Amino acid sequence: MEARVLLREAIERLKASPAIDHWQRGRERIEAEELLAHVLGEDPDPRQRVAPRAAARFRALVARRARGEPLPYIKGWTEFRGLELRVRPGVFVPRDSSEFLAEQAIRRLRARRAPVLVDLATGIGTIALAVAKAVPRASVWGADVSAEAIAQARRNARRLGLRARFVVGDLFSPLPRRLLGGVDVITIHPPYVAAHELADLPEEIRAWEPEHTLTDHSADGLGIVSRTVREAPAWLRPNGWLLMEADPDRARDLRRVMVRGGFRDVRSTKGGALPITRVVVGRRPV
Repeated sequence: MEARVLLREAIERLKASPAIDHWQRGRERIEAEELLAHVLGEDPDPRQRVAPRAAARFRALVARRARGEPLPYIKGWTEFRGLELRVRPGVFVPRDSSEFLAEQAIRRLRARRAPVLVDLATGIGTIALAVAKAVPRASVWGADVSAEAIAQARRNARRLGLRARFVVGDLFSPLPRRLLGGVDVITIHPPYVAAHELADLPEEIRAWEPEHTLTDHSADGLGIVSRTVREAPAWLRPNGWLLMEADPDRARDLRRVMVRGGFRDVRSTKGGALPITRVVVGRRPV
């Protein structure tokens, strides 16, 4: 069977899936092509013939995606700022939007003489490893409450040959005390979905990703955000930065929490593939 026929079939199946959030035009085609390339080991030519066994495997992977299983889980890896990061079920799926968070951190760290980054809720080490690659002289730390996530982050660091340390624990608690007052940039993509909004998330997120990575079960979704703002100043250097990624609809809430926490130069920043707010930034209180 020709690749284009298989792709057309897959696109229609993905478009019809109620488990997928169809927020991006053309997303189904992109994902179908990614899955076929994964099976074939190369980008497919639309007219090339696909062997029956490969076609059957491709259809099986498409069926998994149509049930809502995230693409990185199916492939076993995802690309982030040129890094191939291995991903297994049981962890937060890296978002393309987080590339802007990484860019913001890298820009600030490059201006420092002996830069230190702490990435909270690091997951598989997405931001931490992107920084370790872009700013090799930086001291990079990642922390996460999930032992499974940290295990995957450490494996990614070893495989990529990047220098970053990962620790298991709640927010700042597992970090060495010697970092107090010496961190240049703290990054976090916090769980900010309010408890009552969890059921409204797309099935591909709600049914597959760990619940603790999506919500802190607070009424307003700002429990982890508020704790981070409250605890971060003790860890930051003078003029150090806290960078928090959030859905554009929550940016105003994050700004309000940071301003109330005494942070200076608080503002929303726009970037990434879409010109919308992705990261709220603030400088350590005096």
